[in-house]
Amino acid sequence: MEYFDHFKALDHITLNFNPEGIMALNVSLAFVMFGIALEMKSEHITRLVHAPKALVIGLMAQYVFLPILTLGLVFLLRLPLSISLGMLLVAACPGGNISNYITTLAGGNAALSVSLTAASDLLSIVMTPFLFTTMGNLYIGVVPLEHPIHLSFLAVLKTIFLLTALPIGLGFWFKNTYPTLTKRLLKPIKKISFVLFLLFVIGAVGLNFEHFSQYVWLLLPIVIIHNALAFLTGNLVARISKVAPIDQKTITIETGIQNSGIALALIFNNHIFPEGFGGAAFIAALWGMWHIVSGMGLALWWGRGR
Repeated sequence: MEYFDHFKALDHITLNFNPEGIMALNVSLAFVMFGIALEMKSEHITRLVHAPKALVIGLMAQYVFLPILTLGLVFLLRLPLSISLGMLLVAACPGGNISNYITTLAGGNAALSVSLTAASDLLSIVMTPFLFTTMGNLYIGVVPLEHPIHLSFLAVLKTIFLLTALPIGLGFWFKNTYPTLTKRLLKPIKKISFVLFLLFVIGAVGLNFEHFSQYVWLLLPIVIIHNALAFLTGNLVARISKVAPIDQKTITIETGIQNSGIALALIFNNHIFPEGFGGAAFIAALWGMWHIVSGMGLALWWGRGR
């Protein structure tokens, strides 16, 4: 496959990223998760008991079918290892919180969207390290490698706990301790967290612009295919399960919008890859940009004439 030969070098590229940049990523991501916790309500969790079907179907689409189909895709394409592992990592992450806004724009079920985001974030503490290390080690065990790699479940779990579980727990505590202040701070925190993460992505791309500009047009088709697979997975699973049309839209969007910020944090914090492996970070960063474009496009299509 001559096309893929052009970016095999990504397995050996080390991105320009200093400890201050990693700290900025951690803080911005933790702030995002803290804000998500402030928005969670008890009904988003109890929905699983009172109206479980659409929620369970949405979580299965995200944490069962998308990872399995992604594993099949990387086996089919036999991409350079850093790119394959980047795709598997993104597929193992929870839904992104921008999905709630996109769902509303599309005329989907906003309450279900928030419930799915909340549930997938809580489950990610265990599911993301389990899925990524299981699929990654399976893939590594089959494809030929220049150097042996082992993905550690405990290393990934530790980072997920610090960047997801801890800020979510603090958010719950703050919300229950200062309910009036929480109502006032919720909208500003959501805006600030989005801006912080956006600034981080822009800064990271700027520091590595030479590599990014060289490979972006080669990697973008892969990200588009993978993201389209995610949207199609959510839509087909929802349709086959015969949930309401409004819930079909929601599950489609929740499956196609992934929290690639968590993927970036895991890549830069864990040292789970050997020196280099810039392809994994580029896949996660491109996902973070492209899924907003594709999600907004889908929402505008569905929301036309409303």
